[in-house]
Amino acid sequence: MAIKLVAADPHPLSLLGLAQLLKSEPGFELLASCTTAAETLKAVWKEQPDILLVDINLPDRKGLELINELKNSSLEVLVVILATAMDEDQTIDALRYGVKGVVLKDMPAHLLLQCLQKVAAGGLWMEKESIGHAFEKMLHREAGMRRLATILTARETEVMRCVAGGLSNQQIAEKLIVREGTIKIHVHNIYRKLGITNRVDLTLYAQKRGLV
Repeated sequence: MAIKLVAADPHPLSLLGLAQLLKSEPGFELLASCTTAAETLKAVWKEQPDILLVDINLPDRKGLELINELKNSSLEVLVVILATAMDEDQTIDALRYGVKGVVLKDMPAHLLLQCLQKVAAGGLWMEKESIGHAFEKMLHREAGMRRLATILTARETEVMRCVAGGLSNQQIAEKLIVREGTIKIHVHNIYRKLGITNRVDLTLYAQKRGLV
């Protein structure tokens, strides 16, 4: 039985190349080719493919946002990313959103086909070049969050991230829709619990633990 696919890429020539590749190989059926996230979403709902092959850089919306929406929907579609390059944060988001495969566009065509076959069979395919340190970073960040959850409240953790992101107390108050005095109390409690005395040290603390 053929593996049914929907492909999404902002470049029509890339889609044409994919279509020719999949047509030349038995066991694959390309149901739709899309150049925008809006087209892709409609095609996935209509065609119900086994796999969505998607570029992360779509013109109207980030591919990762689209993937996250699909993850939270009732659709049972496997996702494979085909990208020119991915940074660590993008790779971490892809892992969190349940992406089953990542293939870089400069890889040989036969690797893409192998990836699609493996993912369709229930496996995972992650190129070492794209996954590398990102997986380690994700594990480090999650471990840091678990440790932090035993020390700070959820709101204190949120405030800490804002401070580490360079926001002032007033800016944090506006973002969280609370009084500036409330933020000052949270910051004081964070300092006390972590044994920190200033915003620079708090930022370094968060960065070392992969929290920002």
